[in-house]
Amino acid sequence: MSDQSTNSIAFVASGDIPQSPPPALEAGAVKWMRENLFSSIPNSILTLVALALIYKIGMNTIPWIANGVWNTKSLAECRDVLDGTVAGCFSVLTERWNQLLYGFKYPSDQYWRPNLALVLMLFAAAPVLFFDLPRKLLTFTAVYPFLAFWLIWGGPVITPIVALLGCAAAAWVFNKYGKANFALGFFGGIVAALIVWKITGFAIPESTDGTWLQAVASRDLGGFMLNLMLGVTCVSLSVPLGIALALGRQSSMPLIKGICVVFIEFIRGVPLITLLFVASVMLSYFFPPDATVDLFLRVVIMITMFSAAYIAEVIRGGLAALPKGQYEAADSLGLDYAQAMRLIILPQALKISIPGIVNVAVGLFKDTTLVSVISMFDLVGMIRGPILAATEWNGVYWELLGFAAVLFFIVCYGISQYSQWLERRLATDHR
Repeated sequence: MSDQSTNSIAFVASGDIPQSPPPALEAGAVKWMRENLFSSIPNSILTLVALALIYKIGMNTIPWIANGVWNTKSLAECRDVLDGTVAGCFSVLTERWNQLLYGFKYPSDQYWRPNLALVLMLFAAAPVLFFDLPRKLLTFTAVYPFLAFWLIWGGPVITPIVALLGCAAAAWVFNKYGKANFALGFFGGIVAALIVWKITGFAIPESTDGTWLQAVASRDLGGFMLNLMLGVTCVSLSVPLGIALALGRQSSMPLIKGICVVFIEFIRGVPLITLLFVASVMLSYFFPPDATVDLFLRVVIMITMFSAAYIAEVIRGGLAALPKGQYEAADSLGLDYAQAMRLIILPQALKISIPGIVNVAVGLFKDTTLVSVISMFDLVGMIRGPILAATEWNGVYWELLGFAAVLFFIVCYGISQYSQWLERRLATDHR
């Protein structure tokens, strides 16, 4: 009896039982590989095939890069140094780096000017890209385009001041009439800016007389600097223009709606390379005979129009994705059109449209290489033209094109990563 009573007494724990470690297949790198690389038989086969391809490519590429030559003066001298060894001739990058980045005509003693403009651009873009920063920094953002213009092109300081006055007139018209109709205020502001520039005789100077900085003509711009300038300028201009076109297409005013529909459908139906030829050959005929419209400005106009048409459709999709209740909620609060768009509709539509806008921006930046077909020596134009035409480097392809691919990948990957961060920050999936 005593033995049975003793055995029936339950055990009472005096403390927490230590946690056991997870199984080896459910922790660390093993778990990640099992879930992402070997989750099923087809995925396992694809993983093994991909690893085999990466190994084969790496075994051929790494020695080609590691054994490359960096300090010769020509391709013939590089081949003599290699003496039959299969390796890259990267001396063309060390010899022609300045032409690849700045073109072959930009004054070498003035490289500090585009470099300074690039650094200042990072500070100017920061309050726009990262909205936690103080809003007071937007003042420098508004002034930066005119400062960058003067730094890169040089010439008299009055030129960017006149441009700033035109934009100030556009802002005044937009604030006055944009409250009633966003599209009307936007296009009215453009007309006001053009009138101010016409009255003041706005033009890009070609001489250096009486200037603070040495004037550099647009035809002397080139290299990757030209790609960055076109990409940043056109994206910055096409986003607000695309918003205006998207809102104009949904406007209740038949004239504005018709103009926006015709513009969007026509531009989207024409290849960009055709528009670039129009900018190079025909666009100057649409301006007054005495007007000297620079080729760079003409190209910016055409690329901006092209990308704005696509961004307008992306934003229109974001507007269509919003439920009708959002518009009714704005009406119930007594908001007018401008207030409803600024406070309720556009913030939600733009969040939804972020992936599409970024896709257009990345494609636009890569499409800036098409300007080489109209004799603008961007990065690809420099490779296809002056560098490969030189007898010293005729025959070097992989090294130059690989360098161009790396530069474009860095910029496009940075844009993609920022968009993903912005989507997570704004919670675009409505979780």
